[in-house]
Order: sequence, then structure tokens, then C-alpha cells
Amino acid sequence: MRMYDIIVKKRNGEVLSDEEIAFFVKGYTQGTIPDYQASALMMAIYFQGMNEQETATLTMEMAHSGDMLDLSAIKGLKADKHSTGGVGDKTSLVLTPLAASIGIPVAKMSGRGLGHTGGTIDKLESFPGFSTDISEEIFIKNVNTIGIAIAGQTKNMTPADKKLYALRDVTGTVDSIPLIASSIMSKKLAAGADVIVLDVKTGSGAFMKTEDDAVRLAEEMVKIGNNVGRKTMAVISNMDEPLGYAVGNAIEVKEAIDTLNGRGPEDLLELCLTIGSLMAVGTGVAADVTQARELLMQKLNDGSALKKLAEFVEAQGGDSSPVYDTSLLPQASIHYELKAPRDGYVVHIQSERVGICAMKLGGGRETKDSSIDLSVGILIRKKVGDAVRAGDTVAELYANDENKLQAAVSELSAAYSYSDTPVEKPRLIKRIIGG
Repeated sequence: MRMYDIIVKKRNGEVLSDEEIAFFVKGYTQGTIPDYQASALMMAIYFQGMNEQETATLTMEMAHSGDMLDLSAIKGLKADKHSTGGVGDKTSLVLTPLAASIGIPVAKMSGRGLGHTGGTIDKLESFPGFSTDISEEIFIKNVNTIGIAIAGQTKNMTPADKKLYALRDVTGTVDSIPLIASSIMSKKLAAGADVIVLDVKTGSGAFMKTEDDAVRLAEEMVKIGNNVGRKTMAVISNMDEPLGYAVGNAIEVKEAIDTLNGRGPEDLLELCLTIGSLMAVGTGVAADVTQARELLMQKLNDGSALKKLAEFVEAQGGDSSPVYDTSLLPQASIHYELKAPRDGYVVHIQSERVGICAMKLGGGRETKDSSIDLSVGILIRKKVGDAVRAGDTVAELYANDENKLQAAVSELSAAYSYSDTPVEKPRLIKRIIGG
């Protein structure tokens, strides 16, 4: 078998066999297939696409290119969720303890933030001592005892995906639905969960800018998961404005804790209840989504979900005191209020710019090696559809550096658009696929 023939076959729009895909993934992972040939195949796939079988095979080959987490020692059906990335997306901080509190075993692999999107691991490190660098044994033990564990991806998990993603990033082949789907799902399948709920974002702050593209990606991933025996569902959610009000790290942790105390933003709670209900039905904890929502709200209202967050933080070496006193979370030294320049209504908040603003404050990474400031961030005070008068505070910025603050203020000001006439508030949940 020759890599040249595989490239030409896909260039001509033909279907690759399972053996050809396996040959490519193994050879590229081991270094016997050079970057220039892998690049040629990625570009051919970008233009010619892949059918359902090809995409499923590529996904499984990448998943099996390294470590596969064996969760068979965990009792019951294990659940995981994945977000395609957004601004102010602290869903996992609320959802995982909420789901665990009703008896769903949550075994989750998470990542750090890069660019304008935040990472769950960075946010969790707002709790002093918290670590996602835990052994497989402790990971399994924590899920069995308290119902939840979140770990960083191991170095040898999906090495094929790591190599291919880095290559696609510099060869203009990132925006391919089959390649995005196989990249995301290879990591989810390697992480071992039985039930996977995907939160596919769409809008100005998402990688999928249009709803049609988000639906195509979601449908592709749901097919992959279900075809290999994992119960997979997807929620298409709005990212044309930040989720909730807080954007940053510690500031998002505070908002997540507020939500678990029943004082959080409506959109954040609604998204968590929607995803949590699908997880509950998928794992058999609830018979239907109506019963699932009732169970979730009961545990939210009686404090069980908040207590579960504290247990989870402690189990992974963290100080849980901030769960009960959020003033103990990292605090920024500078506070600035951004004012509305005119009367009217907020018609749009360019989410990506808000994320870039948080990055400019020091709360995000421009490169994977950048260090971050956990205390800085943005608090959105006016969202799409809200009425404003000139001089009203539309957002608050928290910073530790005056120069970074000024750059962020300029970016955040440009993110807001206003109109003279009222506008409708955007619909958060656009579609549910496979649920």
C-alpha cells in the first residue's frame, strides 16, 4: 500500500477503505508518512469530503492511536459532555456536580483555553491546590465514590489527533466538517464514556458561525458516536453573545457557584438543565426529560449540587472554601465600568471580541505556552435586547494592569452594537439532535 495512491484516490473523490485509513493514521503517528503527504491528504479531504463510514473509521483509528481509558470499573453508565468552545462557557462547572448529584456518573476529560475560548481546567484552578493531573486509579475511584472526576487529557491519548490538528492548523484545513468531527469524537471515545452529550455552539463567538454548519457538525458527530455504540446526542446553542454574564476564570467560577445557589443567569441554568436532562435519560437515571429536569431542580434547590461541587474540589486536592465564600476566589485590583454611548437597545454583542478582550486582560492564552491571570475578566451588565440610556454601565472590567485594561476597553467597546428600536432576545437552544 502506498500513501501516494491514497492521496490520488481521495483527490479524485473516491471512497477510502478502512485499511487505507488505518494505514495512513498508523504511518503518520509513527512518523513513516511525512508531513507533506499528510498535508496533501488533508487538503484532498477538505475539498472532497468523507462519507459516514470513512469519518467513523478515521475517528476510531485516531482514538486507538494511543491510550484508551477503560472505565469498566465504574458502576453504571458513564456520561461526558463536550462543548465546541465559546465565551463565558462555564457549563461544566455547574453541570457536572448537578448531574452527579442525581446519580449520573460523570467521567470527564477537559482541556485548557486557547485564544478567545476559555478552558474548564483553567477555571477550576481558581480553587487553590486543585489538580486535574490525577492517576487513572484516582479518576475511577472518585467517580465511584462521589460521582464525578475531571482530568486533563493524558500525553498519549489520541496522538494521531494531536499531530493532525497541528498540521491542519498551518495548512488551511481546519474548517472541514469530517476532520473537525473526527478530531472531537476521537478524544471523547478514547475517554471511555458510554453516553456523550455535545454542546455545539453557533454564532459570532463560536467556531461554527452559522446554524447550518453547526447542525452539520453535530449530525456528523452524533452519527459517529452512535455507530460505534456510544449513546450520543447534541444540543445546538447560541453563542451570538456570551453565555451568562461572567467572562474570565475566577469570575466564571463565582457565577457557576451563584447558579448552584439558585442565583445564576437564566441562560446558563437553562443550558445546564437541557444537557443534564439528556445525560439523565441517556444513562437511564430518568425516564424522560420532564422527570430529569424535576430531579435536577430538586438537587439544585436543596443544596445537594453545591455540596457535590465542594466534594469534587476536595477530592482533587483543592480548597473548597470558596464554594461557600466566593470572596476567597482570586480578585483583581482594578475595576472599570464601560458606559453606553447613547440611548437605545443592545442589538448585538460580538462574542469573539469579548473573548479577545478577556485574553487582552490576561485571562486567556494567545499561544499554548502563555500564562494566565485567573483574577481578571469581564462582567456583562447589558445583553442583547436590553434597553440602555447613555451613561448606563453595560459591562465591568476587572484587571491588574492599566495598559492591558485600556486595550481591553477599546476591544469591548467595539463588541457592542446599539439600535433605536427594540430587538428580540436571542433563542438559546436552537436544536437538539439525537435526543
